[in-house]
Amino acid sequence: MLSYQHIYHAGNLADVHKHALLAWMLTYLTRKDKPISYIETHAGRGLYDLSSDAARKTGEAAQGIEAVSGWFAADHPLAQVLADLHRAHDATSYPGSPLIAGKLLRATDRMHLAEMHPTEHAALRQAMRGYPAKCYQQDGFALAHALTPPTPRRGLMLIDPSYEIKDDYAQIPKHIARITRAWNVGTICVWYPLLTSQLHAPMLDALIAKYPDALRHEVRFPPARPGHGMIGSGLFVINPPYGVSHAATQLGTLFGTLGHPPQTRC
Repeated sequence: MLSYQHIYHAGNLADVHKHALLAWMLTYLTRKDKPISYIETHAGRGLYDLSSDAARKTGEAAQGIEAVSGWFAADHPLAQVLADLHRAHDATSYPGSPLIAGKLLRATDRMHLAEMHPTEHAALRQAMRGYPAKCYQQDGFALAHALTPPTPRRGLMLIDPSYEIKDDYAQIPKHIARITRAWNVGTICVWYPLLTSQLHAPMLDALIAKYPDALRHEVRFPPARPGHGMIGSGLFVINPPYGVSHAATQLGTLFGTLGHPPQTRC
């Protein structure tokens, strides 16, 4: 489906959850001199203007990063990325996960970014100019299967679909089973929404049964508007980097100040 555009949701509380932990994991993985591979199956446009009419229409950024940016100390990887981005652009700019990776990875690392939407893909290519990234206008799961195991073998894959295609919930465990067979040392990070409809629950049950040692971290927050079905954000991380559970717990404590206790399973 090519209708989804993340600009309406960029910088929301789910992005804060996902991006804070992604930035932490990439910073940890790049502490060693050995290069890594970063693969993203649903990249989006990479750079978002939170002052745009589309972003303001939903108000999700105002409830998200604009409200909670003070959560992060200056030395937190996400805070460092935001500060660098604001210097290069302006204070209403917000990075998607590709740009977060671009700012944290090194010239020796490899980035592979898939985005099907033609307008989003064109914007992604523009946003990633100057970074060691390859941008593909193709199905993200097809790219993931084609690239695994990647070179270098150390690395992380982010699977972050819009879930507008409801079949994604059923297909993701199958894709991940194939990916992990080919790339058993990779860190596979799946983002999923927590929904009042519980559409995500069977997918999560299947992942937990297959990967009992994975890290599962969930945070809850008020719906963005009356009737909105997303009430939280989850990350399921296979082969989690050392220390990410502690980082997730710290982040969860911050989300807990919104009045909804977080959940961590590992």
